[in-house]
Amino acid sequence: VKEARAQYEQAATRLSAAREKAARKMEQAVTRELKPIKLDKARFFAQIQPLTPENWSRQGMEQVMFLIAANPGQPPGPLAKVASGGELSRLMLALKLVLAGQSGIGTLVFDEIDAGVGGATAAAIGERLHRLARTVQVLAVTHSPQVAASADAHLRIGKIVRDGQTATHAAPLSHAERQEEIARMLAGDVITDAARAAAASLLKHEND
Repeated sequence: VKEARAQYEQAATRLSAAREKAARKMEQAVTRELKPIKLDKARFFAQIQPLTPENWSRQGMEQVMFLIAANPGQPPGPLAKVASGGELSRLMLALKLVLAGQSGIGTLVFDEIDAGVGGATAAAIGERLHRLARTVQVLAVTHSPQVAASADAHLRIGKIVRDGQTATHAAPLSHAERQEEIARMLAGDVITDAARAAAASLLKHEND
């Protein structure tokens, strides 16, 4: 038993050193991704906490917690407690970008990741979603024309009432329908020629 414990501790110590090195690199990489998505004051931390011997496992002698300090001077806290819904989605986007291709997950879903942002920030979010989609399938629910324009394909989500029951349906859009829908997102119910031109420009820019 003593020999087995000694071998375990040696292997776990090597794992701890590798984990510490990877955590510092991950902190820097995720924090770099936060500025363009309107989280420029936030800092990401991968905190490694030692476990008591009775809690050691095949994963090693410590546990890892992801923390965020949303503003300078604030102590870091758990992601779910410190960040709002929109901020949490953007934090997860930054995290997934850094870990892209390593998680083994085939599909990622982002729900209104653009909440509370627009313009250049929304465009930056769209660009990052597009990058992420090179390694995994990405589904994004959005009201942002900038984010929508970055997609390779679009589904329009709507509700219908049939036999007294309300149901949600998703309809795939053609290229022309994509442009019209993005124009509607830009202009509202009354779609102008200027909105159509802006939608065409957004789609062209994202496809270049």
